[in-house]
Amino acid sequence: MPNGLKGWLTFLAIIMLSVGTCQSSVADEMEENGVKKAVYLSPRFELEPGSVCNKFYYDIGFPKGHIAVKSFDAEVIDEAGNSVPLHETYLHHWLVVNYYQRQGGTDKPDTKAGGNDGLCSNALPQFFGLGSETRKTNTYVPDPYGMEFGNPAKIPSGYEERWILNVHAIDTRGAHDELGCTECRCDLYNVTMDETGSVLDPNYAGGLRCCYDNTRCRVKEGFQGAKRGLFMKYIVTYVDWHSSIVPVRVYIFDVTDEWRKSVDDDDSTGSNSSRHDCRIEYNVESCAHADENSSCIDTKSVSIILPTGGVMVYGVAHQHTGGIGSALYGQDGRVLCSSSPIYGQGTEPGNEAGYIVGMSTCYPPPGSVKISDRETLTVVSNYNSAQGHTGVMGLFYILVADFNSSSTVNISSQVQLVRLQAKMLTPPRISGMALLVIATVGIAAAAHQRRKQRENISGYDNIVDSFIVGN
Repeated sequence: MPNGLKGWLTFLAIIMLSVGTCQSSVADEMEENGVKKAVYLSPRFELEPGSVCNKFYYDIGFPKGHIAVKSFDAEVIDEAGNSVPLHETYLHHWLVVNYYQRQGGTDKPDTKAGGNDGLCSNALPQFFGLGSETRKTNTYVPDPYGMEFGNPAKIPSGYEERWILNVHAIDTRGAHDELGCTECRCDLYNVTMDETGSVLDPNYAGGLRCCYDNTRCRVKEGFQGAKRGLFMKYIVTYVDWHSSIVPVRVYIFDVTDEWRKSVDDDDSTGSNSSRHDCRIEYNVESCAHADENSSCIDTKSVSIILPTGGVMVYGVAHQHTGGIGSALYGQDGRVLCSSSPIYGQGTEPGNEAGYIVGMSTCYPPPGSVKISDRETLTVVSNYNSAQGHTGVMGLFYILVADFNSSSTVNISSQVQLVRLQAKMLTPPRISGMALLVIATVGIAAAAHQRRKQRENISGYDNIVDSFIVGN
């Protein structure tokens, strides 16, 4: 298990003992018709050919107050503000997670861990996070939903909410084996111990334990490349919290999760994170010696009980190079979401050939994809195994809203939302009569939606080719 991820709680305690802060800077802030955007830069980090940055920055910039985040987009840029292509700096992953810092000095514990709703909260606590697919993966949370943060009622008394950013990037300029470097093959990094000093198992061929901070992947003999400064640029789009917004829970599933339901355990819902052993990464064996009729597809799956269900409003998978798609299934075998990688075909940032530059996302019609409490869900991750791969991942992110809030949004909330949207999308010159028409349409739409929900509509629309490209 990668110690840098698995030891989230330990890490949080350690970094808070450090002196000083690592705040990111605000590059720009803007607001248009109630929708706000804050653009931040991480602290500067340096990379040279073959080098690795896997750093954690705490107390980073993030919007203050009681808000609903609508999207979170990010990319690596250079000191001139230019987007850096993946074939120069491979973005293995980036993660953003909250924590709570005590206000004022006391002899009591200074920090409390935050994190999402599970189920791998001990290893995958982030609310936001992607990898090479960052630039072309849609992160927008559809109306009337939002990711709620800064709610005073949910922040521990005497604490304030803060944020941590983890950036894992690999400089592949002049790499002896570019794919091998991005897959963290141990022989290319010439390491025999992980970042904690523990000796690596001889059978551990590659993964996060070999490409930790300040390691270096093998480059071609004689290759010269300058050390350069880089930043993680991230854009948070949000609105002030309003009663018409429906909060969502964030779940991240891991196909390597070794949790199993215990028949001897009274609480077998899977809610206890100590029963989940999310390994984060795994290897794909080559099918080169397989039967000639083999499809050369490596399939890995896991079934997990979701303690608290609701209405799914968004879904997306995370895979590495070689991935050919992932799916999430309900207990009855229905497809809740299918997410496929988009491979680049050029050289420019966001379209780098051979790299996954985006993942298709799922936006079900409101109320159409329902997950019952304690329903068993199955995650399936598929990779092309024509060649072997090390350190691959098979994660699945979903956003879920409560049944009572998402399926029975009252008329007044619908009207408030329509008014807000009208304010956001229409210029001041539109007449009051036009706004009345918009509101009337909104009420009719709300009524229609309730009728559809009463008819227990099933199924979903898999939205593809709809992406937000990082600026």
